[in-house]
Amino acid sequence: MDYIHDLRKLIGSKKILLNCAGAVIVRDGKILLQRRADNGKWGLIGGLLELDETYEQAAIREIREETGLEVQLDSFLGLFHNYNMVWANGDRAHVIGAYYAATIVEGERRTDEESLELRFFAPEEMPPLFAEDHRAAVAAYLSGLRYPLLQENRQ
Repeated sequence: MDYIHDLRKLIGSKKILLNCAGAVIVRDGKILLQRRADNGKWGLIGGLLELDETYEQAAIREIREETGLEVQLDSFLGLFHNYNMVWANGDRAHVIGAYYAATIVEGERRTDEESLELRFFAPEEMPPLFAEDHRAAVAAYLSGLRYPLLQENRQ
């Protein structure tokens, strides 16, 4: 996150474009959600890309950091936008998120400083999600939309 902090030192809280990656993680038909520490609201697990990182690498890294879980990305759901993201400190962005369908391959679920709670929800029992890109990614997943994984030119 040093890149974003350094960028914010230069431009303050002005609206910028940011890229993120995350996943709809499913086990036994239930979707794993994170109740975020920064706003207390529910969302998918994921986060902002670092410099020189692909969407897939970012999704896997963020999930590992925020949940303790190793996942396999099974398919690509699409690119989804959160046009007016505002953080508690006033930073604003148009966030473009690459979202995947994923399954857990190993690890023990645990929270980190970014999470208040991690919980699996059946689709019909899910709480409201805080971000429009998260809502769109879950809707795509539930509609059966799946694409092959991106052919990213990895470093």
